[in-house]
Amino acid sequence: MAKIEKPEEIFSDITGDYREIYKAGLISVILYGSAAGSDYRPGKSDLNFLIVLSEEAIDHLDRALKTVSRWRKKGVATPLFMTKPYIASSLDSYPLEFLNLQKGYLLVSGEDVLKDISFEPCHLRLQCEREIKGKLLLLRERFLETEGKTRRVQDLIAESITAFISIFGGLLYLKCVAIPSSRREIVEALAREFPVDAGVFMRCLDVKEGKKKIASAELQDIFMAYLAEVRKLWAFVDKLD
Repeated sequence: MAKIEKPEEIFSDITGDYREIYKAGLISVILYGSAAGSDYRPGKSDLNFLIVLSEEAIDHLDRALKTVSRWRKKGVATPLFMTKPYIASSLDSYPLEFLNLQKGYLLVSGEDVLKDISFEPCHLRLQCEREIKGKLLLLRERFLETEGKTRRVQDLIAESITAFISIFGGLLYLKCVAIPSSRREIVEALAREFPVDAGVFMRCLDVKEGKKKIASAELQDIFMAYLAEVRKLWAFVDKLD
């Protein structure tokens, strides 16, 4: 499977495929996530699309089965399929998810349904707290399950840090700070607003990105510092107005 060097290479084809299936029922095709920003790494980053359909078209997902399968073989993740009413009614329940869609996306085709959505700070703060606390418990549990094996600890850091970057974006929004486009800039911005050690999260990003070989003992030290910083952040968010 050839690497997709630039997401723009497939915009016309993927839009054409969904337009052929849904015709006027296709409202938007939107690229989101790392592929829409400076963190895109060909062959490694996911290519995530949001497909917005009309209320009538969303009842015919079966028509997209072959198209989704064909694009998955080319390295495109299974898209999110939504309708405009679903988005409008979900902003209080899932503000963090929609904020992260909004902060990093490219409109490929159709209506820009993400441009003007907004979030109630109380809903967002509550979800950030809930996510941090839940992920802190999960990190502790999964760390013990690694048995201290280097590869497992490395995988745990790599898998979890992305979710925390999303939460960090939500916390910056609560502070009325513009959310940067790259993961490392988000960490730096977070450390300016909250009493956390940016260096710890930067080392976790090093692990995720495989930028340097890290010894087993150092890796465990990184993980334990990671846990401590997450716990510190939770305690601060718990008191956030």
